[in-house]
Amino acid sequence: MAGGGQVVLRTLSQQGWVRGSGAAVLSRLQDAAVVRPGFLSAAEEETLSRELEPELRRRRYEYDHWDAAIHGFRETEKSRWSEASRAILRRVQAAAFGPGQTLLSSVHVLDLEPQGYIKPHVDSIKFCGSTIAGLSLLSPSVMRLVHTQEPGEWLELLLEPGSLYILRGSARYDFSHEILRDEESFFGERRIPRGRRISVICRSLPEGMGPGEPGQLPPACAPGPL
Repeated sequence: MAGGGQVVLRTLSQQGWVRGSGAAVLSRLQDAAVVRPGFLSAAEEETLSRELEPELRRRRYEYDHWDAAIHGFRETEKSRWSEASRAILRRVQAAAFGPGQTLLSSVHVLDLEPQGYIKPHVDSIKFCGSTIAGLSLLSPSVMRLVHTQEPGEWLELLLEPGSLYILRGSARYDFSHEILRDEESFFGERRIPRGRRISVICRSLPEGMGPGEPGQLPPACAPGPL
């Protein structure tokens, strides 16, 4: 289980929000798994939550995701936003994506109930490009990444409300990632109680897919993005 053995906390800008199994994995994923705490102001978080709530309220929580990756969730794809929310999403694009990257036209919104969680999975290159970036709303949570070939190599990200996380390249394809269920939600020795969590996820276009094609994608970035 991740969390054993030597633990190294990342220094500088990531200190306090990223921890890993050793210096090598921290160095390897320094630019591939990034947390930016306080990316949203309280007012911006409220703006997004208020806009999303009516759409989410019309949906029921589900417990049988199509590939069994998510438990206790509801989700939607959203392409029409208020101007205030579009301004926030433009900041996400500027912070997380390169000038040559095209984003999927719709934004994935995932609502986890307090007892909901996301199981370890590796994203498919068929449905998402090399970068995803997610805003965390309402509740703190812990994201765990584990190397698919070397399970002793792991990284954990503390995602507080208002934070932005970015996963690129190796962090998405060589490592599984998950959101820990409430009873497992610890960051080191620190208990991170889980409540309802909404994530707003922007994704780059899969390689070779034209801008007019994103509507052909399933509702989630298979097998299930965060």
